[in-house]
Amino acid sequence: MTTVNLAIFGIGNVGSILIDQVQDIKQRLLDEQGLDLRIPVITNSALAYFTDDTNKNWQTDFKKSSVNYDILDVIKYFKSQQLKNAIAVDVTASKTLVDNYELLIEKGFHIISANKIANTLSQDYYNRLRRALKEKGKRYLYETNVGAGLPIVETVKNLYQSGENVTKIRGVFSGSLSYIFNTFSEAEKPFNDILNTALLDGLTEPDPRDDLSGKDVARKLLILARELGIKHELNEIKVASLVPEELGGETTLEQFKERSYELNSIFENKKKSQSPDTVLRYIGELDDLNKTLEVRLTSVPKSSPLGQLKGTDNLFEIYSESYDKQPLVIQGAGAGKSVTARGVLSDIIKLAQSLK
Repeated sequence: MTTVNLAIFGIGNVGSILIDQVQDIKQRLLDEQGLDLRIPVITNSALAYFTDDTNKNWQTDFKKSSVNYDILDVIKYFKSQQLKNAIAVDVTASKTLVDNYELLIEKGFHIISANKIANTLSQDYYNRLRRALKEKGKRYLYETNVGAGLPIVETVKNLYQSGENVTKIRGVFSGSLSYIFNTFSEAEKPFNDILNTALLDGLTEPDPRDDLSGKDVARKLLILARELGIKHELNEIKVASLVPEELGGETTLEQFKERSYELNSIFENKKKSQSPDTVLRYIGELDDLNKTLEVRLTSVPKSSPLGQLKGTDNLFEIYSESYDKQPLVIQGAGAGKSVTARGVLSDIIKLAQSLK
């Protein structure tokens, strides 16, 4: 039997579901694979709960027994309890936690992250983090950085490491924007009604401008580019934001919500100005031949794979030497807390199996 100890940072939508998923699969992993997944530490941004192992009543226990903490408290706890096979699981959007990745690695932790920040900071930091991992013999898995639970990062990485020359990656990288434009293309509804529905259903960030700005798509595009050895910085990506200047900047979230109707005419005009056999899609595109990374709204044929997208699906077209005329296509749900949590759990199991 191999015991693996998880410190889960973040108990919001994804983190709380992840903990429940671990509880649900715990006995099966023990019976079938001899893996004992334990969660001795769970945290939010201010509080931590320390225990031998969490159980299905973890939310009640957290409310009763959590204490103020900093990252050193977590490290000291793992050391004092002699907890081996330590994995720090980042399901936050915290830059502060990312700033502690190198310290965690130095102190013996592997890293699994749904947080995209570490992979989209400067190239210098990106390289330094990987040197630290190599020096300490630790692993860093982040499949859910792109495409939620879809195997896009691993596929691109494997193609590159096998010597395959990937020439282009193109597709819809955002589950929230996929839903918005898939719905807008088919339904006769005002754009802001669709946007508000997506917000209420938890498909967008709390401030939907974070999605509409294209920055999230740009981050995902950069992550894939760096898997191909392309040395690019985030600010070098050409991004066509969907947020008008008058609704960004100093405009508060509440003001944006109140004025979101102003988006209706903008996107209705774009919809009407395209050919009748096309639909709008917000895409990311990496073109290695022309050395460009670009995020933009474009029209695509209704009959194309991108044109036939439904719901929150992401779709990635990968062109390479072997997939020249017909790309390798990866498609599936690209948003949703359960899908993302399951992707993180898949990374946890993969890493735990390597520790046996």
